[in-house]
Amino acid sequence: MVNIFMTNYIGKSIPRKDAFDKVSGAAVYAFDIDNIPDMLFCKFLTSPHAHARIVSIDTSSAEKIPGVAAIATGKDWPVKIGLYAGDRDILAVEKVVWIGQPVVAVAAQTEEIAERALEAIEIEYEILPAILDPVAAKDSNEILVHEKMAEYGHSSAFNPVPGTNIANLFKLRKGNIKDGFSKADLVIENTFRMPQVAHAYLEPIVSIGHYCSDGTIEVWSSAQSPFTVRYLLGVTFAVPISNITVYTPYIGGGFGGKAGLNFEPLVVLLSRKAGNRPIKLRLTREENFRSAPIRVGMMAHIKTGVTSDGRITAEEIEYIWDSGAFADYAVNVGRAAGYVSIGPYDIDNIKSDSYTIYTNKPYATAFRGFGHMELHWVIERQRDFTANKIGMDPVVFRKSNTLKPGKSVTANQDRLREDAGSIDQCLDKVWIDLRENLSKTSPEKPWFFRGIGIAGFMKGPAQPPNSASSAYVKFSEDGGILVSVGTSEMGQGTITSLAQIAAEELGLPIEKVKIMGDRDTDRDAYTWQTVGSRSLFMDGNAVRDACKDAKGQIFEIASQVLRVPSEDLILKNELIFPKGEKWKHLSLAELVMGYMYPTGESIGGPIIGRGKYIAKMTMLDPETGAGKPTIFETFGAQGVEIKINALTGEITIKRLVSAFDIGKAINPELCKSQIIGGGVMALSIAMNEQLQYNEEGNLLNPNLVDYVISRAADIPEEFVSYLIENPQEDGPYGARGIGELTMLGVPAAIGNAIFNAISVQINDLPLSPEKVWSEIQQQRPELLASLKQKIFED
Repeated sequence: MVNIFMTNYIGKSIPRKDAFDKVSGAAVYAFDIDNIPDMLFCKFLTSPHAHARIVSIDTSSAEKIPGVAAIATGKDWPVKIGLYAGDRDILAVEKVVWIGQPVVAVAAQTEEIAERALEAIEIEYEILPAILDPVAAKDSNEILVHEKMAEYGHSSAFNPVPGTNIANLFKLRKGNIKDGFSKADLVIENTFRMPQVAHAYLEPIVSIGHYCSDGTIEVWSSAQSPFTVRYLLGVTFAVPISNITVYTPYIGGGFGGKAGLNFEPLVVLLSRKAGNRPIKLRLTREENFRSAPIRVGMMAHIKTGVTSDGRITAEEIEYIWDSGAFADYAVNVGRAAGYVSIGPYDIDNIKSDSYTIYTNKPYATAFRGFGHMELHWVIERQRDFTANKIGMDPVVFRKSNTLKPGKSVTANQDRLREDAGSIDQCLDKVWIDLRENLSKTSPEKPWFFRGIGIAGFMKGPAQPPNSASSAYVKFSEDGGILVSVGTSEMGQGTITSLAQIAAEELGLPIEKVKIMGDRDTDRDAYTWQTVGSRSLFMDGNAVRDACKDAKGQIFEIASQVLRVPSEDLILKNELIFPKGEKWKHLSLAELVMGYMYPTGESIGGPIIGRGKYIAKMTMLDPETGAGKPTIFETFGAQGVEIKINALTGEITIKRLVSAFDIGKAINPELCKSQIIGGGVMALSIAMNEQLQYNEEGNLLNPNLVDYVISRAADIPEEFVSYLIENPQEDGPYGARGIGELTMLGVPAAIGNAIFNAISVQINDLPLSPEKVWSEIQQQRPELLASLKQKIFED
């Protein structure tokens, strides 16, 4: 059972453990690391073509430039690498597949010398036809991004189709789709799109690699998942994993863009060529835009059958995900979105195909929400349109079809657990708030319109069934502890919540719990990856397990000293004592390094607690998607109140209201900070962000001037956050993850608010003023005529 008694630290807004380092400037990032002896600097030359064969590379002139230590091409290590599919070159080997792909890399005494060397390198290309549209690429067998796909290794969880551009196809089937549509009174079809976007994290990617003369490898990197980097480097260079050490200092934002393997193999390869000297690569902002991974683009067609009284009888969806040049995390994005295709709804008849498609654009990777913001843009817009067509309140309609804990069977044909949380409570909280607080005053001008919109959603971590986390707690002489975990700190605040769990379990003041903000794969406990809002649940359970292990060791020693059975002992406020007899106590400091009797005889020894947790999931059926795909589902809802100018298309977000059923808020203030941060990021994506290409595939906005992100003036006037706590029994103190969910419903809520305010349906993001104004002109010419008449009369 979940502990419901009064706690010292669980549910309390403890200040962040990393706050002082970050606000004082003491925090060290990979960019800051310049003190490694004999270090060289790397720059790389990229492809100017979206698709071309490499005819020749001439580096002879560059090699003669003083200060150049090494030059590498793809032929120096022509090994295919990749997280889920081995489709990627460290440097392009036979051909290039997007504008910005690294082709030649130089290591030199300074970055300036390396750049001069790049200018001296000559490459001859044979230009090939490129394919940029994922819809066209899906059906093409003439223009192939990867002709040799059949030769690539890939994870058994994925289904690439050789001879095509299909990197993965995920199928979801439930019931009989034909019968389901035959029972519908109304069938509604729509097509929705989201463009590729950039992660736009504050810190561009930095990697330092050292292939040591003894055959070991050291890497310093701004990577979210150091243990994944270590594992894949071992595979890439055929080096035992125990001979590789990955260090990750504080990370200046990741949002999924630093989750996998990025440029670490390149700097390790160059180090090997440069006589085992360390190599540092730090991307400029433009290089990060052009050559680092991005977020997938998406197109979806949805067909929904519904009865006149509001019951969804069938839903058929085709998702097409633009993976760019490589599969990377994009295939898992398509898979994860595929098995949650219909969102938080109980529908008997489902057919969904989720295609991840190669194109000649920068390759896509994980992004905050992992495809779920995109799929809920589709699902939640469709829900509002359907409710409108049958004349039902949008929340009443949703609740007529939502998953019910302990009763509903999910799209994966798995009964929803009884303690899964409640999407209905989230919807009610947001909708009631929006309706009660909608501004009652008339707009100041007749061309201003107000509207509210809502979206519900669900998400759990996308990870393999064998993903695991571990932790250990090590005591110091005064009874304080060091907590070691593998999860990375990149702004989300997880290490503070983990410290709270440890303090609660061991009865310690939070000040005596130390948890490092950097990561060292030799020093720290293992975790699979820092992705998917999994860390609090997985690493939190591991920390709790480690504390219980330590407590068991402490009680074993104390029971001998106090002559009381272990089960009758209590550990609280750094004291161990028998139940009801606090005066017969021992201090932690007396025991944790071993207890010495007055005679000098000693028992025990240094206490080190070890803990672990492994995911409780199954593989999914490749034909139906049936199985148990995740360890928890967090439900939520978000809504907005907007003001829209019908004459310009400008939208002002007045209020953002969010509700999440997170089981238990370990640290409420951290949760609310996540909600605000994720909400603002989602607003930016909904309103502004889009990677734009010309017909040749060249990125047109590779900087933060032309790639528009929200500024301070775009932030809503008010944020309202509700934390609902229906605890999950196997979560740490009942908690579920929240991080990624904080942005999932925002775009759909804004789109629905526009429709409710002005009866204009917009199915493609971003919702820029230009696009909104264009759609108003096309869909509501009579409204504009009326407004012009009013202006003329005034």
